[in-house]
Amino acid sequence: MIQDKTVAVVLPTYNEKDSIAACIRAFEEISEVDEIIVVNNNAADGTSEEVAGTSAREVIETTQGYGAAIQRGLREAKTDLIVVCEPDGTFDPDDLRKLLAFMPECDLVVGSRTVNTFIWDGANMGWFLRWGNWAVAKMIEVMYNTSCLSDVGCTFRVMTRQQADEILARSTLDGSAYGLEMLLISVITRARMVQVPVNYRPRVGESSVTGDLRKTIPLGLEMMGMTGRMWLKRDKIRGAR
Repeated sequence: MIQDKTVAVVLPTYNEKDSIAACIRAFEEISEVDEIIVVNNNAADGTSEEVAGTSAREVIETTQGYGAAIQRGLREAKTDLIVVCEPDGTFDPDDLRKLLAFMPECDLVVGSRTVNTFIWDGANMGWFLRWGNWAVAKMIEVMYNTSCLSDVGCTFRVMTRQQADEILARSTLDGSAYGLEMLLISVITRARMVQVPVNYRPRVGESSVTGDLRKTIPLGLEMMGMTGRMWLKRDKIRGAR
């Protein structure tokens, strides 16, 4: 709890068996966290056993995809503030306090992996991901006339319960591009939002998306197309409930 507001952490998992227990335990050490929810999205064998040794609550989401897992987690959380983070070892749970510091003034606080001194050696932040995220971020800035954005792909975020409901009411995607859809919905609905630099470390295990250019390039093109499509429908999205 922070400033009389309860905090839940949502951890979607698919291929994080070897890192999820350590991630949960790190969040358990943060006094502001009241609940940890693990969304098992057809996860690797042994994942549930790793979670069972912690205080986290596991829920099963059989619809495959990052978007499906996050939406389930947002619906499961009943707290005032909701944290979204991937349990693959890339993020430092201690950075949560940096994000929470902005919540009294914001509806959504998003991490940014663009500060060189915070990107650890061996982290999967090569030139394609770095420039691709930057390009889409600047595209959004220009098209949507929003505040400064530097990283649209960072999945370490904190939002209010109300903002989570605004996002859920307008969500359409189940897959990997859902992180951007969440961001664009927040921009379109004029949420109070800020980006904060966070640490980015080497992943434990293999990513189902970012480790393969054959997957990241189509995802990048999908994100650029989505940015344009949602701009054309922004009035309709803003009015949806």
